[in-house]
Amino acid sequence: MDYLNTHLLSLILFLPTVAALIMLFLPSGETKLLRWFAFSASLIPFVLTLVLWAGFDPNAAGFQFEEVYPWYEALHSSLHLGVDGISLSMVLLTTLLTPLAILASFSVTDRVKPYMMLFLFLETGMLGVFMALDLLIFFVFWEIGLVPMYFLINQWGSANRNYASLKFMIYTMGGSLGLLLAVQMLGVLFGTYDLLELYQRWNALDSGTLLGMSVSTVKAIAFWAFAIAFAVKVPVWPFHTWLPDAHTEAPTAGSMILAGVLLKLGAYGFIRLVLPFYPNEAKYFAGALAFLAAAAIVFGAFGSFGQTDFKRLVAYSSVNHMGFVVLGIAAAGLAAGTADAHIAMNGAVLQMFNHGLSAAGMFFLVGVIYERAHTRNLDDFGGLFPLVPVYGGILIFMSMASLGLPGLNGFVSEFMIVRGAYPVLTVYTAISMLGLLFTGAYILKGIMKVLHGPMNEHWAHGEHKLTEINAREILVALPLMALILVIGVWPAWILEVINKAVVALF
Repeated sequence: MDYLNTHLLSLILFLPTVAALIMLFLPSGETKLLRWFAFSASLIPFVLTLVLWAGFDPNAAGFQFEEVYPWYEALHSSLHLGVDGISLSMVLLTTLLTPLAILASFSVTDRVKPYMMLFLFLETGMLGVFMALDLLIFFVFWEIGLVPMYFLINQWGSANRNYASLKFMIYTMGGSLGLLLAVQMLGVLFGTYDLLELYQRWNALDSGTLLGMSVSTVKAIAFWAFAIAFAVKVPVWPFHTWLPDAHTEAPTAGSMILAGVLLKLGAYGFIRLVLPFYPNEAKYFAGALAFLAAAAIVFGAFGSFGQTDFKRLVAYSSVNHMGFVVLGIAAAGLAAGTADAHIAMNGAVLQMFNHGLSAAGMFFLVGVIYERAHTRNLDDFGGLFPLVPVYGGILIFMSMASLGLPGLNGFVSEFMIVRGAYPVLTVYTAISMLGLLFTGAYILKGIMKVLHGPMNEHWAHGEHKLTEINAREILVALPLMALILVIGVWPAWILEVINKAVVALF
């Protein structure tokens, strides 16, 4: 038991990779065995995360469950892992969504073995970003997460998958170049990549020259190098154009993880690196960040409303919802140390968690109907509620969570962001409300086109007859729905963990 407590994070982090390597030796033809093995293996990190959650003390300062292993001695970089309340909630989201995504993939019949292995590798990449307390390790895991996703889109995606996967890779890799250079600069400057040490030493530098420029100029350049890398990943307008393509072409489970966890890596980067490393720059450039956030919220909603492809509609909604996270982060940067900043930042972290649940659910439900109808064109549906009442009920529930209906999770986090941002970024928050109005419009458009109106008889009989959502698919949706409802009614259990970390940091 003692071993478990001292190695808990590394077990959660590397078990999916170990499981993926074991899968190499399983027979490729045994699809049932491969599916169940991958699913069972992905449940182990989830159970261990529950152990981690139970053992976590929200009142203790700093990072907990820390582990340090020598990794790259010559560069003074070590495998340093640890979690606080912010990263813990993201680890929980990742280990919860991965088994659900694998369960949603049981309908995949093409090359099941590499498909499942890629998901397990992807889980390690994502978890590494949330646990890393070493800048170089953070960057390594940041890039590792790209590769499995690229292959999942490229090999198991829809018709336009080559274009979408290449665009995804180029955008995220291109955005990361500045991040890599800024990380290298910090490491070379201080002879260490350890985050906790860098926080203090980098912030203590406030005068003099660096690389032939004043410290403030170097910090401003480095701030934007970090910010753009993370803005591409969030994605914030105008860096968002890779997202609708990647989402639309990715297999259903790929979209679930892409929206549920991968987008959160960008927002997490802002919270873990940008605000603590560049408090003055974050305050100075808060208006610019808030402008980009408001643009993402408004244009994301308009873009979503204009779609006829169900999956693209949900994809643009992610730009809209993640815009709120960035708005909360901008407010926290501007008003650091005040109650408004704490409320906005709590809302931003909770919105990351909440959007992970509702977006994964929405993409899953789009996948469910696509598997049956082989079309995502909203104009081809209509009046399907009598044919698939259970599916319709689940779709309306998920849509309302995405909309921000009071009593469901989306309302709590968006309200907190708006409440925290309004006193300090009044104009941008007011503009964002226009996006919130259109959020209602595109959500209702989606529900109306699929479930309501005159029934499209094409789906009512014959070989095209739509079948109801099955037990396995309901099993994927149920945990998401339960959490959405619980957080909507009683968010204190997760906010308690997030808030202590937020107040300590900001």
